[in-house]
Amino acid sequence: MSLSGSVSALHLNFQSNRMRMGNALAFKSGESMGNTLRVPLRKRSSKGACPLQVVCIDYPRPELENTVNFLEAASLSASFRSAPRPAKPLQIIVAGAGLAGLSTAKYLADAGHKPILLEARDVLGGKVAAWKDDDGDWYETGLHIFFGAYPNVQNLFGELGINDRLQWKEHSMIFAMPNKPGEFSRFDFPEVLPAPINGIWAILKNNEMLTWPEKVKFAIGLLPAMLGGQPYVEAQDGLSVKEWMEKQGVPDRVTEEVFIAMSKALNFINPDELSMQCILIALNRFLQEKHGSKMAFLDGNPPERLCMPIVNHIESLGGEVRLNSRIKKIELNDDGTVKSFLLNNGSTIEGDAYVIATPVDVFKLLLPEDWREISYFKKLEKLVGVPVINVHIWFDRKLKNTYDHLLFSRSPLLSVYADMSVTCKEYYNPNQSMLELVFAPAEEWIARSDSEIIDATMTELAKLFPDEISADQSKAKIIKYHIVKTPRSVYKTVPNCEPCRPLQRSPIQGFYLAGDYTKQKYLASMEGAVLSGKLCAQSIVQDYELLCSMGQRKLTGASIR
Repeated sequence: MSLSGSVSALHLNFQSNRMRMGNALAFKSGESMGNTLRVPLRKRSSKGACPLQVVCIDYPRPELENTVNFLEAASLSASFRSAPRPAKPLQIIVAGAGLAGLSTAKYLADAGHKPILLEARDVLGGKVAAWKDDDGDWYETGLHIFFGAYPNVQNLFGELGINDRLQWKEHSMIFAMPNKPGEFSRFDFPEVLPAPINGIWAILKNNEMLTWPEKVKFAIGLLPAMLGGQPYVEAQDGLSVKEWMEKQGVPDRVTEEVFIAMSKALNFINPDELSMQCILIALNRFLQEKHGSKMAFLDGNPPERLCMPIVNHIESLGGEVRLNSRIKKIELNDDGTVKSFLLNNGSTIEGDAYVIATPVDVFKLLLPEDWREISYFKKLEKLVGVPVINVHIWFDRKLKNTYDHLLFSRSPLLSVYADMSVTCKEYYNPNQSMLELVFAPAEEWIARSDSEIIDATMTELAKLFPDEISADQSKAKIIKYHIVKTPRSVYKTVPNCEPCRPLQRSPIQGFYLAGDYTKQKYLASMEGAVLSGKLCAQSIVQDYELLCSMGQRKLTGASIR
């Protein structure tokens, strides 16, 4: 997500997409590049046809409200609504309308202040942005899953009154079996058992991916993490997943069978690069919370179904959201504080406080020269976004070898995928499948042509759907596809990154950061982005008196001149 254009407020009015189903039901940036191809295909007559009847089976919302993390997140949300109303509401300029910027503005508005949220592009969401093509079909920046272990995200849905927009799936993790093309292996979490017993049961019951000796050695290796708690987890930041497994005596096959897929799903990179801290944080959330690993899909496109309710909330409380408002430069006062944001159209915008809620790579391009040697900002050099490619393929038929769920491909080129025509109400189609796939790691592929990426994807899909898909399209045929390339997505969670992650309050008075790369306990995720926005808003609310006095000094200085 980057920043662009106009100071004048832009009225945000998204027209609701007409669904294929009768009901108005609905469903994750660096600078993203979207491309499409449509292959002319003769439509098959539906006369006399007997289309496959696909049933979307959603599950009840799990009981999350009594978990410690949910209550902690709810308390933080409530602190903004119950904060004393400011005598003079602050005008806060927030750059970047991804989840971090939207969260920052939402909670500042809850606290009685006036956020002005600027987004460079003409679409909301940042890393959860999506676009509609000429056929009315949506394609997204990424395949997004909402976990039960996302307490701040779950609170946000509740606060906006949109809990019903999450489609919860059965409590399972489903992995493809590369050595048995077309087959899958499941980890099923029993609803009747509490955590962590339900997770342990799911692992013990699966005998297709790990042998009993491998499970025992892995369990022994995990003991220090279970006994040492958060301090131990944070201390593992210096080791890659592969290094940690070797150090703990965990067999290589455990990494190959489980943690290659998990590493790519968490951060789009392989275990030899990913910090073990990232894996341990995820395992801790999944094993310590009964519904932590339970997954939900949004019921439609994220800009309309998630981002617009946040925008409506902000505007109802007096805030503003402006699209096409790209920042060109952060202008400074003589004392090094922020004077204004200069926009691409030459206009400037001033406020009582300033927030950059863009990806870290975008912020580094905007970083003023006078700040570059300050330790807080200099450490950001180590934080670099990871490239990722999101692939959408529409087929001429309904694929059968799939589930109403997220699937781990265990492919060397692909991470996770889903048949969105089954998992998502807005994208539902009983006669044709639309696969959304995360192509990762993407470092070597980000500059390649779309046709090369599609050819490689089809080769991998032929292994996942051996009876239905072939690389040469002699079986299922592609109707069209969209490819979205994000050269710099979430920050690459490699070892020794943790000390480089900044707090939301910068050493520059009146200047703040938000984004999943900033310091918070959920790392690079939607949950991390939302929490970072809350922590940023909390810092600004705490600094109210200081920011008011800064504003007064500016007025005094202006009158003397």
